[in-house]
Amino acid sequence: MNCDPPTLDRAGKGINLISFGTSIKLLFSGYLTTVGAGYLMALIQILFTHGMADGKFGLSLDDIVYSYYGDRSGSVLESKLNGSMKYNAPDQERFKIIQWVRDGAEEATYDRDIKPIVETRCLMCHNASAGSLPDFGRFDNLKKLAASNEGATFQSLIRISHIHLFGISFIFMFVGIIFSFSTGVPCKYKYPAVVMPYLFLLIDIASWWLTKLNPHFALLVILAGAGLGVAFAFMWTVSMYQMWILGGVLKRKDRRNAVMRD
Repeated sequence: MNCDPPTLDRAGKGINLISFGTSIKLLFSGYLTTVGAGYLMALIQILFTHGMADGKFGLSLDDIVYSYYGDRSGSVLESKLNGSMKYNAPDQERFKIIQWVRDGAEEATYDRDIKPIVETRCLMCHNASAGSLPDFGRFDNLKKLAASNEGATFQSLIRISHIHLFGISFIFMFVGIIFSFSTGVPCKYKYPAVVMPYLFLLIDIASWWLTKLNPHFALLVILAGAGLGVAFAFMWTVSMYQMWILGGVLKRKDRRNAVMRD
């Protein structure tokens, strides 16, 4: 009786991050490095957009509340000029626009005093070809932003929700596939790490909508985002460590098949 393992089983030996060939490791590492840089850029972008909603650098609960629920005591335009747009115009010009808003945002005053500032400071980004940004070349669009700040609109939440759900889940699918080839990671850590990004992504998106309705849910936005970051960092670190430290520097050998077993 032939007791040798089947040929397919022998061929499957060593399918793991430690034992992959250099070309596969370079492919996986290139993707992880690029996605890691993208994740870092996303965090920096959050600091300079949501993180400036209260006019102070750094992400806080107030930033989340102002971004999604709004600051009902002031206008959208005033909040932006004191927040994420604060450094795009000198203080004197910002205060002039804010005073115009507080005085009722009259069109005659706009044409005389405010329009030259808008054309110089704003239209380079807020123009007809700006896509999702409002066109400040039209007075009506600027007038709408002089109303009470109620945070993100439902239209914008729908747009960014579907973009994040499709885009981020697609990114984490590939990060998860690479991480799934790791060996020696206890199941109590490996299973949650694979599932956590999708769970926290759903919680994160849901918390935007909940915060739009009630500012008390702002903390949930931060917790869900932190959960996403922890899952990403764990899978990224384990994958790179097994490929280049265990399988590279230390030259470990691992004959386990990560596809067929955990």
